[in-house]
Amino acid sequence: MTERTRLTSESVRAATRQVQNIVELLDILWEQARSQTPPPYIPASQLRVMCIVDREDGIRMRDLTQLLGAAPPSVSRLIDRLQAMGFVKRGACPDSRREVLLSITPAGHDQLARIRELRDQLLHQALADMPFRQRAALTEGLAGLQHALLSQPALHLAQEGTAPPGRHRGTAAYSA
Repeated sequence: MTERTRLTSESVRAATRQVQNIVELLDILWEQARSQTPPPYIPASQLRVMCIVDREDGIRMRDLTQLLGAAPPSVSRLIDRLQAMGFVKRGACPDSRREVLLSITPAGHDQLARIRELRDQLLHQALADMPFRQRAALTEGLAGLQHALLSQPALHLAQEGTAPPGRHRGTAAYSA
């Protein structure tokens, strides 16, 4: 291994550790924001599903299951709970009677908006406390990380040709 390869590998490992630390801190902030919203309390797994369905309106249940890497019965139970709270609705698929399309309801949009607003407030304060140059570097670095993540096959919807009507194939998922 050359010195340059070793240094590159070490910097990638250091960046990986730093991103992991940030994700853990954001998870704590997100949990605080979620717990401050009016009832009902939405567990992280359900919130993740709501965020995906919100961004991928009309997503097929099968695609959601694949995207989450979960068993179909588990995803169906998550959707059952979200539907019972009035946050997600199931709909018929126009090109296959065996498939179900998922959409977020107006109540689901409202709940997500409340959670996102609290998250934004917490994150805005932290970013406002950073020096300008660090914030600018972070913005550039995060854009690069987002681009690299979006190129990962694991973040894309199912195989070509299975995206819901009106959606682009290969649309990436987003975390809660």
